[in-house]
Parts: sequence; C-alpha cells; structure tokens
Amino acid sequence: MTRVKTGFVTRRRHKKVIKQAKWFRWGRSKLFKLAKNAIAKSWMNAYRDRRVKKRTFRRLWISRVSAFLRTRWEKYSTFINKMQLKNIVVNRKMMADLAAQHPHAMEEIVKKVA
Repeated sequence: MTRVKTGFVTRRRHKKVIKQAKWFRWGRSKLFKLAKNAIAKSWMNAYRDRRVKKRTFRRLWISRVSAFLRTRWEKYSTFINKMQLKNIVVNRKMMADLAAQHPHAMEEIVKKVA
C-alpha cells in the first residue's frame, strides 16, 4: 500500500481546534489531544446551559413578582391562578419588570385580579 502524507490537512484541522481552545488553561490551549477533548466538553456545557439559562431566568422573574406580591399580603400561586381565571395574560418577564420598574402599573394589575 502506498504512503499517504496528510501533513497539510492534519495541520489545518489541528490549528482549527487549537484556535477554538485559545483561552483555555494549561495544555488544553496548546496540545491537540487535550484541546479536542476540552472543546467537546465546552460544547456540551454550552448546549446544556443555554437551556438552564431559561430556567434560571424564569425562577428570577417568579421570585421578583412573588416579592412584590408579599408586600401586598398576596401569594404568588393564588395570584397566578386568579389571573388565569380572569383571562389576564401577562408573562412573568413583563410582570417582573413592572414590579421592579413600574410598581404603580403592577399595582393596577393586582387590583384587577383581586
């Protein structure tokens, strides 16, 4: 069988991986084998954390709305239930923003729900 030299192709592939691992620490930014594993793991973490970010923001919005409602002696779960019964549709992100930035507007929503 004839010998196949793949220096150019291999070097180009290695450089691409090393470039992606540029800011990694220790040998993971210089050594191909370590960089390849580190890049694969970083992609897995990025994929997972794009979904986790949505969960954490929703938790933040709920806690902000809940804190606003606690000052009015209202429970978050009963408030959301009343909103659904009265067909008032405001998402949690907007409610959290209203509670933090425009409490008077949020107070109007609470009055309509109650």
